[in-house]
Amino acid sequence: MSAPAIDADVALLAARDHHDPHRVLGAHPVPGGLAVRVWRPEATAVRVIREGSPAVELPHRDSGLFEAVIPDAVPGPYEVEIEHGGHTWRARDPYAFLPTVGELDLHLVGEGRHEQLWERLGAHLREIDGVSGVAFAVWAPSARSVSVVGDWNLWDGRVHPMRSLGASGVWELFVPGLGPGSHYKYEIRGADGALRLKADPLAAAAEVPPRTASVVHRSTHEWRDGDWIAARAARRPHAEPVSIYEVHLPSWRLNPDEGNRSLTLIELADELGDYVADMGFTHVELLPVMAHPFSGSWGYQVTSYFAPSPVLGSPDDLREFIDRMHARGIGVILDWVPAHFPRDAFALGEFDGTALYEHSDPRRGAHPDWGTLIFNYGRNEVRNFLVSSALYWMSEYHADGLRVDAVASMLYRDYSRAADEWVPNEYGGREDLEAITFLKELNVVTHAREPGVLMAAEESTAWPAVSRPVDAGGLGFDLKWNMGWMHDTLEYFSNDPIHRRYHHDALTFSLVYAFTEQFVLPLSHDEVVHGKGSLLSKMPGDNWQQHANLRALYAYMWAHPGKKLLFMGGEIAQEQEWSHERSIDWHLARRPRHGGTQRLVRDLNRAYREHAALWELDAEPAGFRWLVVDDRDVNVVAFARFSAQGVPLVAVANLSPVPRTAYRRPLARGAELRRGGVRRGESGKPGWRERGRHPLGGRIGIGRADPPTARGGLADAGWVSRGSSRWERPRRVTGAPPSASGRHGRRRSPWRPGAPTRPSRTRASASSPRPCPRRRGTTTAT
Repeated sequence: MSAPAIDADVALLAARDHHDPHRVLGAHPVPGGLAVRVWRPEATAVRVIREGSPAVELPHRDSGLFEAVIPDAVPGPYEVEIEHGGHTWRARDPYAFLPTVGELDLHLVGEGRHEQLWERLGAHLREIDGVSGVAFAVWAPSARSVSVVGDWNLWDGRVHPMRSLGASGVWELFVPGLGPGSHYKYEIRGADGALRLKADPLAAAAEVPPRTASVVHRSTHEWRDGDWIAARAARRPHAEPVSIYEVHLPSWRLNPDEGNRSLTLIELADELGDYVADMGFTHVELLPVMAHPFSGSWGYQVTSYFAPSPVLGSPDDLREFIDRMHARGIGVILDWVPAHFPRDAFALGEFDGTALYEHSDPRRGAHPDWGTLIFNYGRNEVRNFLVSSALYWMSEYHADGLRVDAVASMLYRDYSRAADEWVPNEYGGREDLEAITFLKELNVVTHAREPGVLMAAEESTAWPAVSRPVDAGGLGFDLKWNMGWMHDTLEYFSNDPIHRRYHHDALTFSLVYAFTEQFVLPLSHDEVVHGKGSLLSKMPGDNWQQHANLRALYAYMWAHPGKKLLFMGGEIAQEQEWSHERSIDWHLARRPRHGGTQRLVRDLNRAYREHAALWELDAEPAGFRWLVVDDRDVNVVAFARFSAQGVPLVAVANLSPVPRTAYRRPLARGAELRRGGVRRGESGKPGWRERGRHPLGGRIGIGRADPPTARGGLADAGWVSRGSSRWERPRRVTGAPPSASGRHGRRRSPWRPGAPTRPSRTRASASSPRPCPRRRGTTTAT
């Protein structure tokens, strides 16, 4: 290389504007020997050490370039010894190694088909030619130069410039001598000439906020869930019981003995795992565990799509958490956010000086509600980045599925926008065709690579076939959140019972479309934040009545077609609105009414898993039949659920405070009634009994339809029968919901039908409500 050419390269290196430093740095054959050039600004001395040869001092040429020609030398391994600031370092030269990203990898990156992108881009501990170090690789196609900086080079962007690997847009450098725990970022001179300091988009670990550096990490976790993963491959989530406990890990439970700190992932692995197993949930769903800088976003503004949040533990701690969940038979679903990302300067926004991950047009690239940026799904590399992220959590962390956040905002270009704030698609429509293509690709690839995983969409519109296979015209999700059911049902239950007759359609409308999708019934965190109050506070009446209505809501929800999801705290009838800054109010569970609700949820989960009729045909009309659909004047509904073998289970719900004696309703075909009590200690009194035939072919039942406020127990909450070849006595499960006295169905109400103003002869406990004459004849739930 001629002197003028070297001078030009030195000028570019000094300006941090060189795209191919390997062209000039390292060892290069020249006439008469080997030219060795080392770039180390501000070094006081640089020496080259070759095995079996004396050290060669490299004279300083200019601006930090040290150069010498070693006579008669041939290319071979060598070390560089550098003196700087009174310290001496010795290591292999980073510019003496071939690229660590191969041609096939670069081709797949460009095509958007590298499904294991995390294995090539990012920071990886490797051994090359017997030398240990870290291979860095990052995609920044419009960058003029990229340097890797860290605590090991004093964050000096002049020291380790990377090379561009052609049209792929990938920049690469192998730095010998680095190990796990090294902190780093990329210094990028963008297309606009400005320098930016960016965290690694594919980092495997991140610093604890407010620090924002990426961290070199290699997992040492040894998985023990091989049987679980093998069994998962054969599962069909839509035809199995799915009851999900939604959790925000940092606020689930705090440690008051240590300054109310959050529990660590290792502590949660046992405490949360034991609790969820005891409560009978089949899955936990975690609010996003991906690294995010602001705790108040709950994880929904992700800055690292491949690194877990370090707040509660290391990446391997999260692996251990999931491993222990699997050991308890609990699946783990992660909330995942491909719809948008935050504008933090160290993250993805304008990564290489251009709108790289986002759209350049703010009408498509900026989210009006959240102040975030929207991914450019039309770019192969961006789709590849997101699909790889989804696969990463399943492959590297053994996640059992993803709940994809804000799908509705992805499907429509005019989502939450005024008429002049959006751009139609190529056909003039409002559908975001590129996002739709991405979602289909996401579901096809994840199901092909990780069979048995559960992909759920938070989608709140009437978009068709969200949970249908892609080859059948759908988006390919396994489940869709039933936001319509959630809004309508909460609206119904929030009304005083005297007004519910006017809102009866809100309760029954969900069955008009219940079998168009494979639904999840969500009572999620979104319903208990931002001034909405807790679920308990949404219920009408006094505290006693609120608890009774909440118990009825849960019993109705678990009987209704669809998988179940309940946010943490709902199972103990949390009184306060949820806040990420404090723990769930676990002391409430010691109170009779709250503890009774907790036992109800436990027993609903167990009964739900026992009866195939409640989940086997969730998305098929054959699994459901209305028995009483429009008795709006008395607030009663009744329906039958059927298993694949035709075994029925009948649910009756009286959602008024008035007992319905001698209430008649049709039964499922083939069911036989026997005399028997509904409550403990009343086996001599008639329960539901047969009275004639129904025109549909079933039988007519006659018996009591008590309000949810009158007594507790699954039978009284509406679970009045268990279908089989013969009718069996209604089955009471221990730990059913609390009665009016809060004693979980073990004590009668202090008032009885027919004499509501007179207390029961059963001695009331201190926690029992006092008889109140105003309840007689009123419509206030009791």
